[in-house]
Amino acid sequence: MATSAAIGILQNPINPNYFTHFSISSSPYSPISSHPFVAFQKSYIKYKPNLKITCNSSRPHKRSVSKGSNSEAYELVRGILRNFSDKEPIVSTLNKYVKFLRTEHCFMLFEELGKSDKWLQCLEVFRWMQKQRWYVADNGVYSKLISVMGRKGQTRMAMWLFSEMRNSGCRPDTSVYNALITAHLHSRDKSKALEKALGYFNKMKGMERCQPSIVTYNILLRAFAQARNVNQVNTLFKDLEESLVSPDVFTFNGVMDAFGKNGMIREMEAVLSRMKINHCKPDIITFNLLIDAYGKRQEFEKMEQVFKSLLRSKEKPTLPTFNSMIVNYGKARLREKAENVFLNITNMGYTPNYITYESVIMMYGLCDSVSKARETFDGISASKKELKVSTLNAMLDVYCLNNLPMEADILLDSARDYGVHPNSSTYKLLYKAYTKANMKDLLQKLLKCMDQDGIVPNKRFFLEALGAFGSSTTTKKSASGNADKSRNTDSRNTDKSTNTDTMHTSINTYTSIQQAAGKT
Repeated sequence: MATSAAIGILQNPINPNYFTHFSISSSPYSPISSHPFVAFQKSYIKYKPNLKITCNSSRPHKRSVSKGSNSEAYELVRGILRNFSDKEPIVSTLNKYVKFLRTEHCFMLFEELGKSDKWLQCLEVFRWMQKQRWYVADNGVYSKLISVMGRKGQTRMAMWLFSEMRNSGCRPDTSVYNALITAHLHSRDKSKALEKALGYFNKMKGMERCQPSIVTYNILLRAFAQARNVNQVNTLFKDLEESLVSPDVFTFNGVMDAFGKNGMIREMEAVLSRMKINHCKPDIITFNLLIDAYGKRQEFEKMEQVFKSLLRSKEKPTLPTFNSMIVNYGKARLREKAENVFLNITNMGYTPNYITYESVIMMYGLCDSVSKARETFDGISASKKELKVSTLNAMLDVYCLNNLPMEADILLDSARDYGVHPNSSTYKLLYKAYTKANMKDLLQKLLKCMDQDGIVPNKRFFLEALGAFGSSTTTKKSASGNADKSRNTDSRNTDKSTNTDTMHTSINTYTSIQQAAGKT
């Protein structure tokens, strides 16, 4: 069977058919006797994929743009974005640069505005663009806008743009349908979205100029793998084999990653076996996702086997490779192995980045070594490098995981001394911890700090924080196994009502704080 074959591949370190080309030391690890903190240094580890994805398009080929001119275009776009404000209409700002702006600049504006959730401004730029003499209705423009709207969950707007495109005389091509499928897959109703996506896929197969590309298959395969629909994944693979399109490394990586994140190891290994049959060589992404999937399931023998195969291959480990292993060893409370991985980073000539140190901090927190976690945090802050808010959050999370809310509060107070400004995630994890510890004074203080930082908590903020707390409480209660179902149901209802009361109390407290400050 495919699953057995895949497992055999992973278990055999000298299998000549896969993960080949090798020579490696007997153990990738070396002992560590002291705390593995190394100061930050500049390091650049880059991965360049060997394969490119292409899709059908009716767009004319554009002249290649030099790096210098592309940089100048980006600087112009950044300047325009800095001048955007609520006081002045966006059209007025665009008119100031009318002599310089062209299609490529508008593409960059769509991308940057989309990243900052300003999708309405994307439409304003589009309307302004349509009025310019140089504008020509183009599938690429609509494809880009549909993609931006989809990422922001604006499926209706994406559909409107699709209709607008057809009304303007443009004929949809593969890239437009790919963008439309992706837009639907970002909607909340996943079952309906998958049904719609399949509908577009079947429609594409009936149109000569819109034949599904490998990008189309990659999008759908990953989506159905995320939805745990193994039958549909197999159907799509069969359809792909019968088509003129050939799968690439992105095809297999996307499906394996989705299955791996869902904990579906057998299905992931079946895809790995299929990858071998198609003579598709694994890249660093393949190795990393396998290492992460096995690590999360605490199948460390397989994880270590894949890591050894990686070291033998032409690929090189990246920092995410090590970061994943550190965190997953930490979750299993295998502190020594995690420390060995960290030491191995520097032994192999890599320089840890801030995510690596955050992984180490979390690992120590999971292993009940709070002092070691704080030692690492203090080492980072003393390295004269900018301290990230995510690093602060990691240390606060360690305190919260180990039921040390007072220490978390002290660190929050001193955050500005480190030059770090807490964000919404900071307050969310502290709110959850203080609620769990029933620290009402700290909760009120936290809400005041949020108000001072201009972070307005909405209902979603409280529901996410308290929902996570409620689910963890329920899990602990049900784990005892001795209580009957009715008692578990009652306890869940009690948790929900308690959380709702806490949420309303917090909202009222926050409103009172704002009223006292004269903000309402």
